[in-house]
This record gives sequence, C-alpha cells and structure tokens, in this order.
Amino acid sequence: MNLAPLVEVTRGAQGVDTVECVHYGSVAVVDAQGHLRYAAGDPSFLTFSRSTLKPFQALPFVEGDGVRHFGLTQPELALLCASHSGESFHVEGVASLLTKAGCDEHHLQCGCHTPTFYSATGKRAPADLKPTPLHHNCSGKHAGFLAYCVQHGLPLDTYLDPAHPLQQAIRARVGDVVGVKGDALRLGIDGCSAPNYALPLEKLAGAYARLAASDDAALSTLFDAMTQQPEMVSGTARNDLAFMRMAPGDWVAKIGADGVQTIGVRSAGLGIAIKVVDGNMRAPGLEEYFAPSNPRPGLSDCLTNPDIAFFDAVHEAVLPNLALLFAGEPREDRRRNVLVHDDAGGDLRLALGDRRAVPAAAILFLEQQQLAGAVAAPAKPRA
Repeated sequence: MNLAPLVEVTRGAQGVDTVECVHYGSVAVVDAQGHLRYAAGDPSFLTFSRSTLKPFQALPFVEGDGVRHFGLTQPELALLCASHSGESFHVEGVASLLTKAGCDEHHLQCGCHTPTFYSATGKRAPADLKPTPLHHNCSGKHAGFLAYCVQHGLPLDTYLDPAHPLQQAIRARVGDVVGVKGDALRLGIDGCSAPNYALPLEKLAGAYARLAASDDAALSTLFDAMTQQPEMVSGTARNDLAFMRMAPGDWVAKIGADGVQTIGVRSAGLGIAIKVVDGNMRAPGLEEYFAPSNPRPGLSDCLTNPDIAFFDAVHEAVLPNLALLFAGEPREDRRRNVLVHDDAGGDLRLALGDRRAVPAAAILFLEQQQLAGAVAAPAKPRA
C-alpha cells in the first residue's frame, strides 16, 4: 500500500516540538476527461465514496424531471446533495420536500442523530432536544429517494434495498459518471443505511471534475444548486460551506465520512479527491491553512493573486487542549521542503513524498476535518 504522509501533528513546549501523530493517505487530481494529472500516495486506493456520492445519487431524480414535477426550489434540490447540519432551515427544507412528494418524516429510513450543528460549532445541544429523522444529515438525500419513488410509482418501504429499481438506477448512473461498470462497483451500506460504493480514488476525483466542468444538463443543474446554495449542502462553521464561499460558483465541495473530501474546480476543469486512511476527524481549524484572514492572506488569496508570496499564505494551526492551552500543531510533511512554487507555470504545487506534484488546493484537506470555531459566517438560507 503506497500511502503518503499528509499530516504530521506535533506536541511540544518551550519552543521544541516533537512529532506525535502522522496521518497517511492519498490524493488524486483528475481532469474532466478522466486523465490523472497529479497524485500523492496511491491514486487507485479503493475508497468508499460515502457522502461524496450524493450528487450522483440524485441524477436519476433530476434526469427524470423530478425537479419540475414536484416544483422543487433550488435550496430544496441542494438538500438532495447535502450532509446538512440539522439547522432550522435544513429541517424546514426537508419537510417541505417531503410534503411536495406526499410523504412525511415517518417515511424516512435514515434514522436520526443529534444535529451536526452542535459538534461543528462547539455548542452544547439543549437537554430537551429530541432529534427526528429530519435532523439526520442525510435526510435530504432520502427525501429525494422517496420523491423519485412516488413519481415513478415504486414501493416506498423498500427504497433502500440494493435491488430496488431506484437503487439499480442510481448504481447504473454512478457507474456511467465514474467510468466503472455498475456491476463492478463494490457495494457497501452507508451510515444512513443507503447503498454506497467503493471505487478507486482517481475515479472519484474524475467524477467531481465532471460535476464541475461537464456540459451534461443534469450535472450542471446539481453543480449550480450546490454552489449557489452552499449553506443547504453543509452548515454553519463547516468546511464545505467555507470552501464554496471562497470561490463562489467555481468550487463545489463535498465531505464524506471517515476521511474523504472532494472538490471540483470549474475554472480548472479538475476534480480533487483525498482519502485519509485512518479516517481521523481531528479538527485543527482548517481556516489556518486556507481561509482568507486579516492581516495575513490565506492560500485562497495566494491562488488568485500572484502578488501574494506563497509562504506568506502558509499558516500554522494551533491545537488547544481541553484547558485551551497550546498543545501542538498539525503540519504538512516537512512543509518548506515539499511546498514549492512553480514560477514557470505560475501555479502552486504541493509536492509530497515521491515529489509528484499536487495542486496547492489539495492542501485544503490534509485530513478530513470540520472547521473549528466560527471561521465561516453563520449559514443563512437563500431565497
């Protein structure tokens, strides 16, 4: 297994840091034609897509004219692709979608959990909170599943069975987009009980390149919904929301559980997929790596402004302990040895391990993480 060290986490005091943890994984960057452009680790690493699959699971609904049939708004369509935070506007949006389909929360088979909003913002959930399936981060996807079944006269009680016509349609369409025959996709069951598929990491990256850059009408419709309604796809203080706000209308971002992150970049025609193999959900504060901040620029500024020096945009991320004392920092593998600027091409590169180059955008996700604190403004639904 050829994996790259993506993150080192140090612990130290009195100016001396010692590496305590190393998180290994792989990165694949693929263009819309399916060509592997850059890689670190093993780009063919077999990876369960988890929630990054959601836009493609919505394709049968969109291609079947479900949006017009049920009169869905763009925010409601975005919820089909969401791992939402269970905030009030998310819950209301899913409830509205279900109502339009003639269903209610009792039809949802995703289960329920405490809204992600609380873990993302560090707030304590109210003692009297009683989550329902509407609060589940996958409830929008499930509402879309149910709507498809209603529209096409399919059974509702078995909509998650891999043999159900809906799931068979999804499997075939996912296979088309990722370039893997449907019967060759490795089947697994996701945390929300829906069928999910494992595929080579580079195939997942290629799918996001096509989501961002394809002229396919259904993919474009989903890209627009996700990028124009990022708060519906994600939520307050979440990384996907922050990413899509950094490059509005250009970046589409989607997390997946257990260390998966994807981004499609329309302007570059590229898809980026990252898998951290230990699935660590450490939250060192992604904004310290990438988000614009004052008075120092972030890497997002550096990518768009050639006048900003590259290393001026590299930030250290502090990991506090439970007493909020400085404990250590995550860092890219020997940062100043592997981060280089390609002056000839005017592009930024992150060279990992074997010196194969990865676009600097890959530094966004050195591991799967939720944003810590309030780097992103509170999410607000759009009309």
